[in-house]
Amino acid sequence: MQTSPARRRLKFTGKLLLVAALAALLIAWLSLTPPGLLGKADAVGYAVCHRIELRSFHLDGRPLPLCARCSGMYLGALAGALYQLSKGRRGGLPARKLWPALIALGLAFAVDGINSYLHFIPGLSGLYEPNNTLRLVTGTGLGLLIPSVLLPAFHQTAWAEFDERPALDSWRSLSTLLLLGAGVVLLVLSENPLILYPLALLSAATVLAVLAVCYGLLAMLAVRGEGRARTWRDLWLPLAAGLFIALLQTAAIDWIRYQLTGTWNGFTL
Repeated sequence: MQTSPARRRLKFTGKLLLVAALAALLIAWLSLTPPGLLGKADAVGYAVCHRIELRSFHLDGRPLPLCARCSGMYLGALAGALYQLSKGRRGGLPARKLWPALIALGLAFAVDGINSYLHFIPGLSGLYEPNNTLRLVTGTGLGLLIPSVLLPAFHQTAWAEFDERPALDSWRSLSTLLLLGAGVVLLVLSENPLILYPLALLSAATVLAVLAVCYGLLAMLAVRGEGRARTWRDLWLPLAAGLFIALLQTAAIDWIRYQLTGTWNGFTL
């Protein structure tokens, strides 16, 4: 069925307004957040992470945009997403035989996280003494899980045609994923400024990317636009809408937290 000229004009106006709103929000956020690329990355981390210095790795004396656990989680998510995307539009959940191992990664994150936060409570010592290496390792493990759920949901929702096979379909694929996670951990633990600088920027960018994809999926469902895309070009509108909401959320949390604390620094113990 052909679209009427009036409806086409309305759609074009809507797209134009979205692009203008996204551009305006981005300019405002960039102008009001700390200077420099790392300053912008800090502002992203500021919206999703406590950024406690003692629980963060450092780059030339300054904490990374995300704490050790969140750095691992988002860098692990990036590594896992790139690996699964290299297999094409595979929309199946991981093979069932891999579920126990994947659940173990999630449980390790939960146990270490709870144990770490118990040390905030006077009189409680937790199960063991937490450290940033454990936070990084368990965070990376959970990060590897994120795309194993998010990408199948994305492929099934966005594409008119997708491969129903899972990207994680064998022990070999899981082993490859875990090796990538180990690589992430080793790169961060190197504490080499030449390595940490791009990782810092990538971790912050992944925060926005994950949020944008989640909100983009909701946008597609809201307008009943699922299952229509055939190329990535067909997805620019819902992903732009997702990025707008992600950036709006980030800016709002940044503003609220800054009003409450008066500083861009992380929380203090």
